[in-house]
Amino acid sequence: MCPICEDSGLRVVERDGSRFAMTCACRTARRVERMVERARIPRRYAHCTLEEYVTNFAGANRSLGGALQQATNFVKKYPLETNGNGLLLTGSIGVGKTHLAVGMLQALIAERGARGLFYDYRELLKQVQNSYNRSVEATELEVLRPVFEAEVLVLDELGASRPSDWVWDTVASILNARYNDRRTTIITTNYANLPPLGAENNGQSSARAAMREETLGDRIGERMRSRLQEMCVVVEMQGEDFRQKVKRASFA
Repeated sequence: MCPICEDSGLRVVERDGSRFAMTCACRTARRVERMVERARIPRRYAHCTLEEYVTNFAGANRSLGGALQQATNFVKKYPLETNGNGLLLTGSIGVGKTHLAVGMLQALIAERGARGLFYDYRELLKQVQNSYNRSVEATELEVLRPVFEAEVLVLDELGASRPSDWVWDTVASILNARYNDRRTTIITTNYANLPPLGAENNGQSSARAAMREETLGDRIGERMRSRLQEMCVVVEMQGEDFRQKVKRASFA
């Protein structure tokens, strides 16, 4: 039981000889908890906050501190100064992109009252595919409507599913809908924010081009990669795999 309001949600305040009721802090905290639960943040990332994002471990790349600063500034400026734009966090595996994205989402909910939603890109595509099964009651539109309408959407690991015309069409539907409605989208990806291989080939041999790593343009199509440049500020994160260097699992 709250020691201040005894769970009534209101506290009595005296000011200038008058007494009036104000919302108790416990009521606000419970509201934030409900909004975080509705955001679908996986339990593995429930602890991820901007305050817990580590940038001072041995060998840490300076880009991580810069990314944290950009994320913190974004939360402070939301929504008036961000103008519907979001962030595209790029970098190799284990540099903390998901932690930073979830930390931003949690801060936007707690500090700005934003209504947010977290989706793993691969899981979202699976849910859309399952909607085509006649035994499943939810339609594709019903699956995607919360994604279209979320005030803040975190789309984790964009490009992780094998590209196909269907995948590209689904990505286009999501990004175009949110772009047109000027809704904030925070995206993480392991792929470099570059055009498809063929777009940069410029006469190189196909064998040489094949040796290059796939880019974000390869995974979601150059049209949608270009659209992201209008929707999001690109934040490049570099460094070693944090999970291997600092957070390796153990029974100690």
